[in-house]
Formats: sequence, structure tokens, C-alpha cells
Amino acid sequence: MRTQEARFTAIELCAGVGGQALGLEQAGFDVVAAVDIDPNTCATLARNRPGWYTVCDDLKRIEPVSHQPMDYADVLSCGLPRSPYSIAGKQLATNDRRDVLRATLDMAAYIRPRVLVIENIPTFLRAPRFESERAAVRESIEDLGYEMVSSTLTATDFGVPQHRTHGFVIAMHAEDMTHFTWPTPTSKRCPTLGETLYESMASAGWPEAADWAANASEPAPLIMGGATGRGGADLGASRTKALWARWGIYGGSIGNSVPGPDFRRDFDIEPRHGLPKLTVDQVALLQGFPTEWQIVGGKTSAYRQISQTTPPPVSAALGRQIMDALRRSADTL
Repeated sequence: MRTQEARFTAIELCAGVGGQALGLEQAGFDVVAAVDIDPNTCATLARNRPGWYTVCDDLKRIEPVSHQPMDYADVLSCGLPRSPYSIAGKQLATNDRRDVLRATLDMAAYIRPRVLVIENIPTFLRAPRFESERAAVRESIEDLGYEMVSSTLTATDFGVPQHRTHGFVIAMHAEDMTHFTWPTPTSKRCPTLGETLYESMASAGWPEAADWAANASEPAPLIMGGATGRGGADLGASRTKALWARWGIYGGSIGNSVPGPDFRRDFDIEPRHGLPKLTVDQVALLQGFPTEWQIVGGKTSAYRQISQTTPPPVSAALGRQIMDALRRSADTL
């Protein structure tokens, strides 16, 4: 009974808007520290979770010895910045000034958690051009005495209404890894884009909200765009914007409010005047955040924070499997 009630802790690096950390919290972990470089992001974390110890600084410069809550955690988790590994970011990997892979591995060597979680886009796990980065991860994990597994998880498998995949590397000691299995998809049908946003779209009296929702009959396209240094908030490149237009959404910018009673769709006029735009709050819903999660900053900053995150339900599903492995391992001692 004592082991079943044991509390396990987590530290989140590159915490962003808090998606991965929130998911670990939902899985039962106590988040003892969260690190990010962006002031608005840190303000978002502090507003929603004032009990988390938030460090707002460059991970490459942080001295963990100066932050007592970063001395140890059962889980050290990091969602690496995606831009250094994406085509839009020129795939410079560790040569990109925004990359923090080396800093993350150094932090793992200091904290020595029971579990290390590294998340990034799936190409990080399989693209030949990132083999040197994967080799660095394997070498660091071997030095720590851990075993490593990797896999991809699909957001729709865990109820997130968005076509999105995430690559994960999990490392832990052999006695813990024996009890770890990847999460299995939920048995429930994933909500569609229309089902997820109907209530929001109708909230200001838009008379076409029901028709729009009926047409938006699949999960949303991948939420993307908003990377640091890229410019304003939009839903991605031309091909991605075309996918959004198929479901009745204008992807060229983020809206300030939902459609009102006078808004009418018109597919024959210039798209930005004929299709509704997503608001930041709606994007957060499509990322699986609870409605009470408040995002600090202007529209561009808020969209950047939310577009780059791991959906909490995905992190929670993985976190529950990690929690189960740790508890089962404790029970065998």
C-alpha cells in the first residue's frame, strides 16, 4: 500500500506553455520545477501553476546547483525546440542556436533522474541526418547506466482532435524498464474539429456555426507555425492553410474573436473575409488544454506558446505508463 501511495516528482525543461508538464501532473507526478527562456511563457506557467518553481533563463546558462528544486526529480522531461529539426528550420539540429539537446543531456547527468524523457518531431527519431544527435543521446544514456526505447505517439489516439504525432525517447534503469510499456490508444472515438469547436463558434451568436461544425467532420490538421523568429501567427505554409480552408477555416492569421451574428461564410470572395479564423483559445482546445488554462502575452506570443507544445492528454498517457513502471519496480524491491 505504501508504494502505491508514493509520490513521484518531475522537472520539465523547455516547458513552453506547460503541455508536457501538465500532462505529467495529470498522470500523478508532482512538478517541482519548470524551465523556459521566454518571459511570456514563464508568466503563463506562474499564473496557472504558482506552486511550480519556474526558472526563466536559457537552459544553456542555467547552473542547477543554484536552484535547490532542480537537485533531483524522478522524471526529467524535455520537449526539444522543434525548429532545429524541421524543414522550415533548415534542420540545423545542434548547429542551430535554438537547440538545447546538449544542455538537456548535461542536465540529466547532474540530476540523474530515474527516468529521462525527450520529445521532438518524429523525424528526430529516424531521419539519417540526425544520426549524430541520436548517437549523442545513446552515449549519454549509456554513461548514466540507463536503457533506452523510442517510439511515436499519435494525438488522435488519445482524444486530441488534431492530426499530430510526437517522437519520444524514454531512458531508465533496467529494473524500471522491465515494467515499462508504451500507452495504448484510448477506445473512445476522437472528437472532430467541428465537435470540439462548435460551442465556441456558436458562443457569439454565429447562425452558421452548426453547418460549419457538420462540415468540419474530421480531426483538425496539424497545429503549426509561430516558431520564434518566423514572424506573425498563422496556421503554417500554403499547403497547410489549404487543408484548413477545406474545413472552413482561414489559416492566414489568428482571429481576435469568434464569429458574431452578422458573419457569413462566402467562398467566392477573398478568403480572409469569407471564412472564420481560429482564436488562441480555440487552438488551445485543439491542443487538449482545459478551458481554465490562461495564456499570458499578445496574440502572436500566445499562439507561439500553444502551437509548439505537446498536448497534455498525450503526455498524461505516457506519464501514467511511466508512473506504473516506477510503482511496479518499487513493489519488487
